[in-house]
Amino acid sequence: FCQPSGWQLFPERNPPTFFVAVLTDINSERHYCACFTFWEAVESAQPQSHSRNGDGEEEEEESASPIQPAQLFAPKSLVLVSRLDHAEVFRNSLGLIYTIYVDGLSVSLENVIGNLLTCTIPITGGAQ
Repeated sequence: FCQPSGWQLFPERNPPTFFVAVLTDINSERHYCACFTFWEAVESAQPQSHSRNGDGEEEEEESASPIQPAQLFAPKSLVLVSRLDHAEVFRNSLGLIYTIYVDGLSVSLENVIGNLLTCTIPITGGAQ
């Protein structure tokens, strides 16, 4: 459900996307699934060929093709599931995690996620 258009590699980095899907369980209770998808460069999985020299030692050979494959980008999704409908809070929380991840900040993602999970969110028209 987090990649409704399908999973595929692209030759260029797409901008991040965000949407909320609503799933219902067997008791008809709603679960809000916030999906933040971004694109990350993937390593080429092109195998190197090996040969043995006259002494029986293995040597790596350079690729015979002078054309190297273009860099590809794969989608990666961050998903937050909640019983509460707070799309803007979800977007901000996932955006914070994304920023810390891509900027390589020296902040522990586990601590950030733990702090986000213990936040108190006021319910519309009621107490916290």
